[in-house]
Amino acid sequence: IMNSRSPPQICAARLSSLRRQHGNIATAFCQPGSCFNQSDDHKQRIWPPLLAGPNCGRRFFRVTPAGIVNAAPASVQPYLRLMRLDKPIGTWLLYLPCAWSIGLAADPGCLPDLRMLALFGVGALLMRGAGCTINDMWDKDFDVKVSRTATRPIASGEITPFQALVFLGGQLSLALGVLLCLNYYSIALGAASLSLVVTYPLMKRITYWPQFVLGLTFNWGALLGWSAVKGSCDWSVCLPLYVSGVMWTLIYDTIYAHQDKDDDLKVGVKSTALRFQENTKLWLSGFTGAMLSGLVLAGANADQTLPYYCAVSAVAIHLAHQIYAVDINRPEDCWKKFASNRNLGLLLFLGIVTGKLWKKRNDHQSETQLNSISS
Repeated sequence: IMNSRSPPQICAARLSSLRRQHGNIATAFCQPGSCFNQSDDHKQRIWPPLLAGPNCGRRFFRVTPAGIVNAAPASVQPYLRLMRLDKPIGTWLLYLPCAWSIGLAADPGCLPDLRMLALFGVGALLMRGAGCTINDMWDKDFDVKVSRTATRPIASGEITPFQALVFLGGQLSLALGVLLCLNYYSIALGAASLSLVVTYPLMKRITYWPQFVLGLTFNWGALLGWSAVKGSCDWSVCLPLYVSGVMWTLIYDTIYAHQDKDDDLKVGVKSTALRFQENTKLWLSGFTGAMLSGLVLAGANADQTLPYYCAVSAVAIHLAHQIYAVDINRPEDCWKKFASNRNLGLLLFLGIVTGKLWKKRNDHQSETQLNSISS
């Protein structure tokens, strides 16, 4: 990387520059066992500090979901991977419809109930983990035949089916504890979703529409969030929001399913990706229209305001770009488009919250105008 005749100060400056630009490469040079960590005094005294600076030889920990899993004890890691703690996108997609509903149920001029948002966050993490455990228990014989899923803990033999069953019981017990923090109406409503959680993994064996059943399951929070805040569902708001969520799931999970379509054909499971094939984008466009219609209807019935409809417009643009740009024959592009739906859901949530705050402002302005006219 430099001339052997370069003066030491030039070498030092160059290596310091490389360290700033390529810290990850430089750190690798200084790990135990590297040629730069041998007994040679010149290597020990000069090269490691220049390459890696003050962190030479230290183990780095990144605060990411995957980093947390990797830092856990080896005996715990398979269970964390079983509940997909290292891949939080599924938890986000389960949580966001809950957050939308809680936001819509907030009083005008108020932020959403933070306690409810936190409870539903914990519940989403636990129920997504339980759903993944159930899915892997049902699919262990299929997973070993698919390259992307062959390393899952049950398929690879890291966890036995009995251990997975015990772990599932623990997750459901904790989730029940979260559910019992809600009102009686919401407890009954939440319990009713368990049949969908258990049966969804079987749907890919009997129908080309398992993504529809997943949508019914994943968006139950659109009903539960409102009832947790208000005591019962306002179906004029909750039902169109729920339908919109189901349509959203059909969009993103069909894109996701295109990653595995070749393997699905080999093992004999079904999906909307195999059902739609080259007509996928046409179908997704139809689901987008239905989703947006439901969001507009839910917003109108919840007396939402301009920021909400601006967010719905941004959602429409986001979905249009997803559908137009996705290459359904490139698994890495399908994953990228699928994962971008977290941002879409957060964008809509921001619109809901802002719309509620805006409504209070509009109500205050109207009241001021009426008072001035009457006086």
